[in-house]
Amino acid sequence: MELLEQLEQYRPFNEQEARDREELLRRMRSGEELYTRDNSAAHFTASAWVVSPGRDQVLMAYHNLYDSWAWLGGHADGERDLLSVALREVREESGLVQLRPVSRDIYSLEILTVNGHEKHGRYVSSHLHLNLTYLLEADPEAPLRCKPDENSRVGWFSPEAAIAASSEPWFRQRIYSKLNAKLSGW
Repeated sequence: MELLEQLEQYRPFNEQEARDREELLRRMRSGEELYTRDNSAAHFTASAWVVSPGRDQVLMAYHNLYDSWAWLGGHADGERDLLSVALREVREESGLVQLRPVSRDIYSLEILTVNGHEKHGRYVSSHLHLNLTYLLEADPEAPLRCKPDENSRVGWFSPEAAIAASSEPWFRQRIYSKLNAKLSGW
């Protein structure tokens, strides 16, 4: 199923998702290039809420850029299958090999603001990440490793501790709390 069709069928969890979904649909229907960073104003990213089979643990990485514990994910960079992007990013950022999508469906969606910053010695202007989140499952006993150019630690937390570990209030209140609240339905 094409991403546009997935977004059309997606049922928002709350007002944030409803408003962000409408903006995602508007941008997709406009024909704007959204799959690459060539669009410096807004482009697709994919994230993963990685949980243990018992749903009692969540995987987080300490992201160097944001100086905070956060979910795992990254840019589409031309890939149109955003579930594949989420899987790739989790593997790269955590070292996990065995991952299982709980569903191929979109778990959550959000438009995220990114402040201007330096990356690889170049300035990146402020922009939007048009983010889709997927629910993935992994074994918390599997070996982990960090990706030093992006994160300095990777670890498992209880769902509540995952929220508390983040130093970003908006993510704690609007994103991670929402992702945990949605877990009961999966």
